[in-house]
Amino acid sequence: MKWVSIGMGIAAGMATMAYAADATHGRDLYQEHCATCHGIDLDGNGPMSGVMIIKPSSLNDLTIQNSGVFPAERVSKRIDGRDPLVAHGSPMPVYGHFFEGPNVRYKTGSGEKLKLSRPVADLMAYLESVQK
Repeated sequence: MKWVSIGMGIAAGMATMAYAADATHGRDLYQEHCATCHGIDLDGNGPMSGVMIIKPSSLNDLTIQNSGVFPAERVSKRIDGRDPLVAHGSPMPVYGHFFEGPNVRYKTGSGEKLKLSRPVADLMAYLESVQK
């Protein structure tokens, strides 16, 4: 019984081990799901932005707007729909179901540790890598 408990504990820990996020895969996800509104250059000027009542935000200066720290938790919650503003009527669609996957621990450049799905972690790595 003792070995079963230890084995289960190890398996549970492995399910959320630290994950080296893939910014290249994140870029691909961005281009597929985000660039239409936020633009290829992440400047908020995607092809759909001209017909939107509320313009998409620029995503390449999030760190500047947040006193030099990438706002990883806020951004991840906007992406996956955990932000109540997004989940209840924001103009941004909730993409959580597109980015489902096994949970991983993601460590931001500022040392913040978050539990995210792999696709969201990859997208976060990309967004963090392109900040001004």
